[in-house]
Amino acid sequence: MLNARITGLAAYAPDDILDNEMLSKMVDTNDEWITTRVGIKERRILKEEGKGSSHLGMKAVQALLEQTGTKPEEVDLLICATSNPDFRFPSTGSVIAHDCGLTNAYAYDIQAACAGFLVALQDGAAYVKSGLRKKVVVVAAEKMSSMVNYNDRATCPLFGDGAGAMLLEPTEKNVGIIDGVFHVNGDGKEHLWMPAGGSVLPASHETIDAQQHYVIQDGRMVYKHAVTDMLDSTLEVMERNGLTAETIDYYCTHQANLRIIEAVGSRLGIAPEKVLVNIQKYGNTSAASIPLCLAEFKEQLKPGDKIVLTAFGAGFTWGALYIIWDL
Repeated sequence: MLNARITGLAAYAPDDILDNEMLSKMVDTNDEWITTRVGIKERRILKEEGKGSSHLGMKAVQALLEQTGTKPEEVDLLICATSNPDFRFPSTGSVIAHDCGLTNAYAYDIQAACAGFLVALQDGAAYVKSGLRKKVVVVAAEKMSSMVNYNDRATCPLFGDGAGAMLLEPTEKNVGIIDGVFHVNGDGKEHLWMPAGGSVLPASHETIDAQQHYVIQDGRMVYKHAVTDMLDSTLEVMERNGLTAETIDYYCTHQANLRIIEAVGSRLGIAPEKVLVNIQKYGNTSAASIPLCLAEFKEQLKPGDKIVLTAFGAGFTWGALYIIWDL
């Protein structure tokens, strides 16, 4: 029986930093307010003219290929998770594949908001386990600054830009992507969304004047559901795989809010030193946050480590993924 092993991990964030002091000069906020509520100190912003999420993804994939010694033409498939595509079409995945010289790969996008990377990992693993593909790149690329209203003090401190990529390959060992659970509840739609820009409310002078092309979030509602749903999905995947708070080596959640991360970890009884956190450096990079975080701690991860990943995002969509590290 084939499993999908993780054979590479790379991440990329832009050089330009937007810290809390700089934000306080743009909108009515301050470092103490932001740090106390969400735990973010700075975030990275892609400022280069004419560059979108594909640029971030291309940088992460290029680093992945270089680190793993993989030739571009060896890649069979690229799956891109993004809520900030370069265009409505073509897909951002196709742009990344072209820019990275993946001449033999098919490529496409998925949109599962902040849970996108985990959903794409499960999809990629299914291709590998079925034998359809041998080298699958899963990339999350998010230029979140493109949907942020920097006049809205409630949301503009939260988001940053970044990308992360993993390489999946077949193995007969019991490692890699082991199990995942995912859920969706459309009741959450208007609590976290961008109202305009799609086919229901296409861009117009009216939608632009009404500032409907920015992310809108009901913070209290999102906090409540994020804690409950990430907790429940983590427990579900733990129970299915005989895991306990003691036998999990690391726990990595979507990096949206430090208080959410701490609340979920505490309720699970997972020791704080096992909970991976880097939100203070990058903010919420949506689907890119988990690979960015894993890459930050890559040097301390050991083969055989049991890791649970969990995410919650717009939709509402959420889930958890169990992996055994072998990199």
